[in-house]
Amino acid sequence: MVLWIVFGLVALTLYFANSMSSELRAADNRVAQIAAEEAVAGGARYVEFILSQFAVNGAVPVATDYSAEAVPVGDCYFWIIGRDPNLELTDQPFFGIVDESSKINLKNASQSMLESLPGMTPEFAAAILDWHDTDSNPREGGAEDDVYARLDPPRLCKNAAFETVDELRLVYGSTLDLLYGEDGNRNGVLDRNEDDGEQSLPFDDRNGVLNPGLFEYVTVYSAQPNTRSDGSRRVNVTDSTEQGRQRLRRVLSDKLNPGRADEIINRIGNIALTSVLEFIVLARLTAEEYAQIRTDISASASATVSGLINVATASETVLASIPGIGPEKAPSIIAYRQANPDNLASLVWVAEVLGDSDARRAGRYLTDQSYLFSADIAAVGRSGRGYARVKFVFDMSKGKPRIVYRQDLSALGWGLGATVRETLKQAKETWQ
Repeated sequence: MVLWIVFGLVALTLYFANSMSSELRAADNRVAQIAAEEAVAGGARYVEFILSQFAVNGAVPVATDYSAEAVPVGDCYFWIIGRDPNLELTDQPFFGIVDESSKINLKNASQSMLESLPGMTPEFAAAILDWHDTDSNPREGGAEDDVYARLDPPRLCKNAAFETVDELRLVYGSTLDLLYGEDGNRNGVLDRNEDDGEQSLPFDDRNGVLNPGLFEYVTVYSAQPNTRSDGSRRVNVTDSTEQGRQRLRRVLSDKLNPGRADEIINRIGNIALTSVLEFIVLARLTAEEYAQIRTDISASASATVSGLINVATASETVLASIPGIGPEKAPSIIAYRQANPDNLASLVWVAEVLGDSDARRAGRYLTDQSYLFSADIAAVGRSGRGYARVKFVFDMSKGKPRIVYRQDLSALGWGLGATVRETLKQAKETWQ
């Protein structure tokens, strides 16, 4: 009897000891997860600081301005998953802040621009436009309320502006393959499971080249304020009235000189300009002259200008969708940017690359200023354990960074590539 009692007590002791060990491991894992989440929050504050220092007056921070890879926060580390605008997507991640004006804005894109994107169909492009226009008349191949009413469950066509890119999931005809492509975790990297055919999701063509899907090329956050440093409205160069030309002349006289101002006004006359770049071409402005008036002029009378694409940060795919550039001249833009990285804070060089005619045609879609940036921050906790990933969009239009969008992407899985995983694995063995 005593032996059975002792045996029972030992069994209970072992049971509770194992249970406590499991609780301890679970608590330790939870602590590592919380630490990773706090590291992401620290990364967001770091990005706010970087933007406040290097993203002033429409400037875009360059990779040498800050650290974006394995940045320590206490015992944790974070990475900012980005894109290199001058290179194709590869099997190795690029780290950095992303300019949202480097993408096509769904609110402003034409059907031809959307159709030029990889994998896009005319029908889905039309459905996108029908989703955010204000009428109930379907385009050819598009979809309005009658189409959405036949879905299960039925819904209405929004007929209002896009609020997030993920809203594309609701548009008629969307599929995960169309939106995500092979990039299931949306990190711009050809991970092992994205190049193995049908062995694992997402299914892919196993050709060693990443098809990133539409999410890679579109945004809803590209916009810039149409105000000067003193808070007044920028001078609209497309205003060809006498009053408009007088306002322009005053700016040119103040920033350049009266003689040069008269020369420019006489040169452009009462031509109905369509863009700042067209004004640069016709006025024969030098890079130095344009730099002095860059934040004083625009091609709009609105308080905010939405949807312009930053020619200095857009990818070749996005550039190829712009009339006047197209797939023929997009490589020339990329080549110039790679060869002249210090000459991109201006639109003047674009005319040199495209020629006057194509520059005037492309000008209405282009800008050299950016005010919204995204930071896809992934972090690991102490000893390489715990993982969190959150995407933020920051608005610099009021001079200080303000978070306007936050999306937790942790559920998409590991997004830092095989090299970082192996490095952390080796470091973990050292920690142990």
